[in-house]
This record gives sequence, C-alpha cells and structure tokens, in this order.
Amino acid sequence: MKKYLPLILILGIIMTGIFSVGMGSVPIPLEQLFSMTDAPDYIKTIIYDIRLPRIFMAILIGMMLSSSGVVVQAVFQNPLADPYIIGIAASATFGAVVAYVLQLPDIMYGVLAFISCLISTFIIFKLSNKGGKVDITTLLIVGIAVSSFIGAFTSFAMYLIGEESFKITMWLMGYLGGATWIKVGILIVPLILSLVFFFLQRTQLDALLSGDEEAHSLGVDVQSLKKKVLVVSSFVVAFSVAFSGMIGFVGLIIPHSIRMITGPSNSKLLPNSALAGGFFLLICDTIGRLVLAPVEIPIGVVTAFFGAPFFLYLAFKGKGGK
Repeated sequence: MKKYLPLILILGIIMTGIFSVGMGSVPIPLEQLFSMTDAPDYIKTIIYDIRLPRIFMAILIGMMLSSSGVVVQAVFQNPLADPYIIGIAASATFGAVVAYVLQLPDIMYGVLAFISCLISTFIIFKLSNKGGKVDITTLLIVGIAVSSFIGAFTSFAMYLIGEESFKITMWLMGYLGGATWIKVGILIVPLILSLVFFFLQRTQLDALLSGDEEAHSLGVDVQSLKKKVLVVSSFVVAFSVAFSGMIGFVGLIIPHSIRMITGPSNSKLLPNSALAGGFFLLICDTIGRLVLAPVEIPIGVVTAFFGAPFFLYLAFKGKGGK
C-alpha cells in the first residue's frame, strides 16, 4: 500500500471530485456532466462557477493545512502540534477580519492574516521554548492564551461590523461557499512555494526528529531552520484561513495518519500528507454539502467531528506511553 499510496490518493481525489460535482441541491446527471455541450446554461453555471472552484479550493486548502501540520510537528517535535491547536490560526483570523472591516481586496486578506499570524507564531515559539527545547504543555497553554487574547479583538471587530457579522460567524466555522477561480489562482501560489520549500528542507527536518542537539551535530542550523519553516508555515496557514475560515484538525489528523503508513521520513511524508489532506478536506466538504442538503454544515464542524476524538486519542496515547 505504501508504494501505491500517492496513486490511491490521486484516484480518490478524482473520483470524489466527480461525485461532488454531480451531487448537491441540484443533482446533475452523468450524461450532462460528461457532455456539457448539450447541458442547459444553468447547469454550466453551477458546474463551472460554483462547484468546480469549490472542489479545487477544498483540495488546495487541505494540501496547505496538512503540509503545514507536518512541518510544525517536526519543528515542535510533537504530533500534538497543529497550527490550529497551538493558536497560530486564531491570529490569522484576526488579520483577515481586519481586512474585511477595511473592505480590502481578496489578496490583502491573506497579507494581513500573514502579518498577524507571523507575529503570534514567534511569540508562541519564544514563550514555549525552555532551554532550547519546546515544552508541549507550555506550548498548548501559550497557544490557548494567545488564541483567547486575539479572539477578544476578533470578537470586537465583529461587533463593529454589526448586522453583517453573521457572515463572519459563518466563515469562522469554516466556509468554502465563497470559492472563486480568482481565489483558487491566488491559493496556488503559496501552496507551490511552500511545498517546494518544505521539500527542499526535508533532510534537515528529518534531522530535527532526533532532537535539536543531534540535528546540530549533523550540521543543521536548528534555530535558523525553525524560524524559516515557521515563517513559511505561517504564510500558508494565513492564506488558507483568509479564504476558508477556521478549518481545524486537518494538520493534526493527516500527518499522523500518513506517518503510520509511510514512516517519519519527510521525503514520503510531505507529498503523501499533502495529497491526503486535499482528499480528506474534499470528502469533508462534500459531506457538509450533502448530509442536510439544501442546508450546509460548515466544513470546520465536519473536520472537528473527526478531529476532536483523534486529538483525545493522541493525548491519552501519549500519556499512557510515559
């Protein structure tokens, strides 16, 4: 299975994507799906302007969140480290809400989210670093504290928005309904840049798994590597949050699950986690659209349904292993 995992994941994405295009509040027959020349204009609009951008966006966001989860776990040397759990994503939310309040263009949502995310990332990293090593208990406490503090500013910004704050509330629960081809095009850039960077650093990230001292003895500039990786990870999380809201647990579930199949080496873990993340989020979005159709379940609720029990499993497993 390990050898054919990428092929399995790619086929899973394609088949789920085809199913997702055809299913929804307006079902589309297979003959119209594969023969668009004879399809009515409203069917073409649903497919090209609504469902396909959403499908691509789910795949891209899933790939971004899962790949960032892999590297964050390597930096903090703990499988419980996830951009959402440790509070990085909450700060990105604040930046995106500010961009909404100021009525800025789409690209600026990601930029302000990145700036906010970057600042909080280094605060969390600095406060949880004890004697050159990150303490996971301190990390989680600091992450919760930072999330709560920034969340207060986000809530205040929503209060200033007034009646339209319902849109923000819906977005905060994870929302891909606003997907457009422009947003898809924007998201491709941070995804490609981050994946290339992470993959180039795969050997050094592998060295981190043995501990900071061991990595340093192998010639790795540990602190510099961690800072660069966290900057790029913040960049990825910021744009994913800016365009899709809070979609938690993807960076926790996927890397850990794929690690059990491929092993810890980032040469296989990174690409497979990226593909699995896209596949997983596409499945979750499809579930959210169809289960209570025409009412839509926020995708963040669906991922939390899977992720919360998984997080508890990891926490108690780690506790039992001590």
